[in-house]
Amino acid sequence: MVHDLIDIGANLGHESFAHDLDAVIGRAIAHGVAQMVVTGASRVGSQRALEIARMRPGRLFATAGVHPHHASECTAEAEAELRELLKADEVVAVGECGLDYFRDFSPRPAQRRAFERQLELAVETGKPLFLHQRDAHEDFLAILAEFEGRLGPVVVHCFTGTRQEMHAYLERGWHIGITGWLCDERRGTHLRELVAGIPADRLMVETDCPYLLPRNLDPKPSHRRNEPMFLAHVLRELARDRGEDPAVTAAATTATARAFFGLPIPPAQDGAFD
Repeated sequence: MVHDLIDIGANLGHESFAHDLDAVIGRAIAHGVAQMVVTGASRVGSQRALEIARMRPGRLFATAGVHPHHASECTAEAEAELRELLKADEVVAVGECGLDYFRDFSPRPAQRRAFERQLELAVETGKPLFLHQRDAHEDFLAILAEFEGRLGPVVVHCFTGTRQEMHAYLERGWHIGITGWLCDERRGTHLRELVAGIPADRLMVETDCPYLLPRNLDPKPSHRRNEPMFLAHVLRELARDRGEDPAVTAAATTATARAFFGLPIPPAQDGAFD
């Protein structure tokens, strides 16, 4: 089994984890996930992500941001809340933020304004960016270009795009997060041809749980909820497509994530979930 994995995108504040969060964290640790970054994607969700991170010091961390689906929440008051959250040591990135023209749950002008406001917070705080982009590549690049030279590290999380998009991100020095989308034979097969082209020091892995349960798990769980324990499966699939031993891919993605987010070496297994 691969060990010392880091799940850079776990939505542990989702309501589906409310009844068994301790058990979910325990299973993750038992399956080799040493640390997790809990995604903050709304005003309430970012507060909750920090609360969860503080439950397991050294193992759990958080991001603070407003997802484009919730762009209308990104008011001056919300900015002030995010700024305060970003002062916490456990909050290691600004986001999840970006653009989503696939769902268009928020008007596009509102999405762009919310994105720009959060990029300003990243400039102000110097913290890394945890970004979302779907069907909005050109506007995404254009807005980020306005901040060129002022931003810290950037990761485009849950990458599902084209070869051209991937190279555009890599050329700008950004990182890429790969999820169980890779395991979806309906829409993720193109990723299997692309991931070998991501330099090891720009590649990270994530579950984006409870979403994106890998479709090729065997045995299949009786439910559709993804959780961090399945990160090892994503890692093995990624290693296969890169032509690497899983231990090599695990060591590289962990080193990259630890450097990107500034994470400490995790505490020794505390036995809380044995």
